[in-house]
Amino acid sequence: MLDARQLEALAAVIETGSFGAAAKALSVTLAAVSLRIKSLESTLGQRLLVRGKQARATPAGQALLGHVRQVRLMEADLVAGLPGTDVAAGQLGQMQTLSVAVNADSLISWFLAGVAPALQQHRLLLDIVIDDQDHTHDALKNGDVVGCVTTLARPMRGCVAEPLGIMRYRCVASPSLLAQWARPGKSGSGAAMSPQRLLKSPAVIFNRKDALQDAWLAQHFRLKDALYPRHFVPAVDAFELALELGLGWGMVPDLLLAGREHKPPLLEVLPNRPVDVVLYWQHWAREPLSAQRLTLAVKQSAREQLLQV
Repeated sequence: MLDARQLEALAAVIETGSFGAAAKALSVTLAAVSLRIKSLESTLGQRLLVRGKQARATPAGQALLGHVRQVRLMEADLVAGLPGTDVAAGQLGQMQTLSVAVNADSLISWFLAGVAPALQQHRLLLDIVIDDQDHTHDALKNGDVVGCVTTLARPMRGCVAEPLGIMRYRCVASPSLLAQWARPGKSGSGAAMSPQRLLKSPAVIFNRKDALQDAWLAQHFRLKDALYPRHFVPAVDAFELALELGLGWGMVPDLLLAGREHKPPLLEVLPNRPVDVVLYWQHWAREPLSAQRLTLAVKQSAREQLLQV
């Protein structure tokens, strides 16, 4: 049986980044925190922390952090459901925090608005980790989050992968940029576009993990590892602004293009040549009630907003 105080000391150090901050958060001495973690490492026979200017968890430490967070949620659900618990007092008690990993496009287009009613009804707080949809599962694997929107279809150990639907992306650019690609006597979106002309113009990319533009080039031109100049703009509003200003071409989901009626136009570089990204909701197989409520809200929002497989 693992010692609960030792586990909480480990979690506090990982979450705060230092032994001193953990001691303050737990209202114990620095020596007590250090002793508890040393005892836990001795019991398990391995290092759980990488000591340094900022303490970091080893893979084993990350696994234990995920366990601690799961136990916290389950204990909160248990206390709230105990016979004789004052419902009114429970409703006024501490709100539960759920950590999730979501890609920026999903967050702004369908995720946050879809889960908002459940968060308000059940007094839940979100701690959101933003990452590319091809990498969000790393946060779940490390125990940092209870669920993630991901492209990974295969369930990770101890998790369930539920299909959400398809986000359809289109390669778009400003009319001024498309006009630069047009040959004399040609007109219309994509009328004279060639991959050679496209690759001479910069692409606007969300971050260095974003591979959507490469997927589009591979799918529609059979180009792999293409070289082209790139702007990196890791914010959704600024990303679209960069496209509007004609700084380059980029991938935008239909869900966001549909809301641009009163914004400067963005036109498809090649009409009707999208890239479809299938999304899944990966979460713990044994979810506490609060996480179950979030899962239901995520799945419902996806059914209403995403294209279904």
